[in-house]
Amino acid sequence: MNQLIDRREALRKTALLMGAAVSASALTGILQGCKATPELTYTPQFFTEDQARIVMEVAEIIIPKTDTPGAKDAGVPGFIDLMLKDCYKKEDQDRFIAGLTAFDAEAKTAYGDTFIYCKPEQQVELVTKTHTAALAEAKENKEAKRPFILMAKELTLLGFFTSEPGATQVLQYVAVPGSYKGCIPLSEAGNGKTWAS
Repeated sequence: MNQLIDRREALRKTALLMGAAVSASALTGILQGCKATPELTYTPQFFTEDQARIVMEVAEIIIPKTDTPGAKDAGVPGFIDLMLKDCYKKEDQDRFIAGLTAFDAEAKTAYGDTFIYCKPEQQVELVTKTHTAALAEAKENKEAKRPFILMAKELTLLGFFTSEPGATQVLQYVAVPGSYKGCIPLSEAGNGKTWAS
């Protein structure tokens, strides 16, 4: 009888046949390659690719896709990357990266894997837990600088609501100065009164 076995089982049996000649680190590397890595929706300029994936997933948790676009659809991860690269001071950039690194380390401690490979419910749980702790700390110490999660949230909201999908599909939008109507009845044009200046 021909039985199908998964890749993990095949690797385990191969390691046993080789007398455990496959090192633990090599086996871990092979198994890590089996996991689906989130595809980047932009080319990072400030972040490394792994950092960009974490920011991308965090932004999507903050503003998920529902019947309206999510953060990824609106290009928020690329916006965050560009804002940090071009607009933030070095000390703020360093604080963001240090917080992001600590956030990923927390995922490894809590769930045994990097944030991008955690289950979606674990990712949401970690973002919620980190956000709640950051808000409590900010309430106690109003002088403290914003931690990674609050900076990420602020940039996500700013990026989303200034994007075309956020501004036109979620918010009400009227183009300024407005549309031109060349031929309309006088009653719709203020009954001949001029505009106040």
